Amino acid sequence: MDPITVGYLSLGAIAIAIYAGLHVAIALAGVSLFGVWAITGKLKLAMNFVALAATDSIADYTFGVVPLFVLMGLAVSESGMGRDTFAVIARGLRRWRGGLGVATVLSNAVFAAITGISIASAAVFSKVAVPEMVRAGTNRSIAVGVVAGSSVLGMLIPPSLLLILFAILTDSSIGDLFIGGIGPGLLLTLAYILYLTGLGVARPSLFEGVLTRAEDDHTPTWRILPVLGLAGLVLSGIYLGFFTPTEAGAIGAAAALVIGTVLRRIGWRAGWRIAVQTGHVTAAVCFLIIGASIYSRMLAFSGLPASITQAAIDSGIGPVGFLMLFAGLLVLLGTVLDSSSIMLVTVPLAFPVTQQMGIDIVHFGLITVLAVEVGLLTPPLGLSVFVVHATLKDTGITLGEVFRGAAPFALIMALTLVALILIPEIATGLLGR
Repeated sequence: MDPITVGYLSLGAIAIAIYAGLHVAIALAGVSLFGVWAITGKLKLAMNFVALAATDSIADYTFGVVPLFVLMGLAVSESGMGRDTFAVIARGLRRWRGGLGVATVLSNAVFAAITGISIASAAVFSKVAVPEMVRAGTNRSIAVGVVAGSSVLGMLIPPSLLLILFAILTDSSIGDLFIGGIGPGLLLTLAYILYLTGLGVARPSLFEGVLTRAEDDHTPTWRILPVLGLAGLVLSGIYLGFFTPTEAGAIGAAAALVIGTVLRRIGWRAGWRIAVQTGHVTAAVCFLIIGASIYSRMLAFSGLPASITQAAIDSGIGPVGFLMLFAGLLVLLGTVLDSSSIMLVTVPLAFPVTQQMGIDIVHFGLITVLAVEVGLLTPPLGLSVFVVHATLKDTGITLGEVFRGAAPFALIMALTLVALILIPEIATGLLGR
C-alpha cells in the first residue's frame, strides 16, 4: 500500500479507536504497528520497529524529569503548602474587592510554580478556597469558576507536565520551555485578576465583604516562604544554568520532602501515599510517551508529515494563519479529548510544519499547551470542571454552575491565546529571541 495513504488511514483509525474508548497509548501503538506492517508487508519488521521505538522513548535521560517533578508536586500538595499560601494571601487581600477570588488566582499561580499539574491545583483549591468564598457571600458559580479557571495555570507556569511532554515529543529544551512559560503564565494570571477586580467593582453584590476564617486565620506569614523558596530554587537554578531540568526536579523533590517532614505533615504513611501516586502518574505518562514515540516514527516512515508540510507551505497560509488554525483545532478537540491525548496526536504532525515556516519552537510549544488547556474548562469534557464538581459533590454545587462559572475564564484564556499567537515575545522575550 502507498505509504502516504497508510499515513492518512492511520489518522482515521486512531481517531475511531480513541472515540471508541480505547486507551490513547494503545491506540497509537496498535495502529502504528499495523501501519508499518501495511507499508513494509512484513509483520516481524513491524514488531521490531515498535519494540525499538518503545525502548528508545523512555531510555533517554530526559525522561527522568517526569517522575521527579511529579514527586515534587505531590509532596507539596500533601504537605499543605497550598492551604498555607491561600491563608496568607487571603489575609493580605481582605480589603480588595473580590479579594478572595484574587487570592485564589494568586495562590494557584504560586502553587503552579511547584506542582505542574492542573488537576492537583483544582482538587486542592476546591477544598481550600471554595468553602471560604461561599461563606463570605461570594456567588457560588463565581467561586467554583475561579478555582476551575485558575487551576489551568498549573500546566502553563513552569514546571509543567505538559511542557515536559511537549519537549519529549519534539526533542526540544525543557529549560527553554519552562522559561518561555513564565510570560504567558503571568499574563493569564494578570488577566484573571483584572477580570475579578472589575467584576467586584461593577457588581459588588457578588462579593460580600464578610470576614472569613481564611482572612482571620493565624497562619504565620512565614509559611508562604517555603513555597516561594522552592519555586525560586527550581526555576532560578534552571534559568541560571546551575543544574539541568532533571537535576532541578531531583533537588526540588528532595527539598519538598524535607519541608513537609520538618513541618511534620509528611510521615511514613503520607510518604508511602506520595510514592504510590508518583508511580501511578509516571506509569501513565510512560505509556503515553511510548505510544507517541511509536506513532511519530510511523508517521515519519510513511512520509505524511512531509506531505502535510508541503501542502501547508503551498497554501500560502503563513505562520500566523497556521497557528490560528492549529490553535482552533486544539480547542475544538479539547471538548472531547484530554490534554495529553490531543498533544500526542497533533504535535508530531504539526511540528514539522512549524519548523519549515520558521516558527520558534518555544512559541509553538506555549501556544499548544495554552490551547489544549482551554479544553479543561469547556464542555462536554472539561476535566478541571469535573474535578472541582467531584471534590465538592457533597455541597450541592451542580456541574452546570461550575461550567457557567468557568466560561468567562475560558474566554479570557482564548483571548490570551490570540495575544500569544500575535506577539511571540510573550513567550520568547525572556530567552532574548
